[in-house]
Amino acid sequence: MRLKTESDKETRGVAALMVRELKRGAPHPMVIGLSGELGSGKTTFTQGFAAALGVKRRLLSPTFLIMRSYRLPRAVAGYNKMFHLDAYRLHHRSETEVLGLADILRDPKNIVLIEWAENIKGTLPKNSIAIHFEHRKKENERIIRIMRH
Repeated sequence: MRLKTESDKETRGVAALMVRELKRGAPHPMVIGLSGELGSGKTTFTQGFAAALGVKRRLLSPTFLIMRSYRLPRAVAGYNKMFHLDAYRLHHRSETEVLGLADILRDPKNIVLIEWAENIKGTLPKNSIAIHFEHRKKENERIIRIMRH
């Protein structure tokens, strides 16, 4: 699927639409790999996704912390926790092991959004979703491509 957004609000809206479409009782965690240039909308999308899940805390990119977790205030389609990972500085599978990412990716009650997912693509499960963000000519205009792995 290919979408065009022309503002941060529209990008957050695409994320909110995805949350509304979550299927109840998925047998696996939802893993979303986000890729694109700096400033292309990855964190903006994640903010919209978290807000639609009911997360009230301010969501910032975890570039230096690498990962943040958020308990969902109410279970959404059986999911209880959301993880936001920034893989910009990760390049080896061993770096994800220290974070306990394998266990997080196995828990069917987790939603995991990973910025710079291309850096750890060998770690992502086969049923994950890939979203690529691309800048366009106007300042906040983006092309968002959503694909299944």
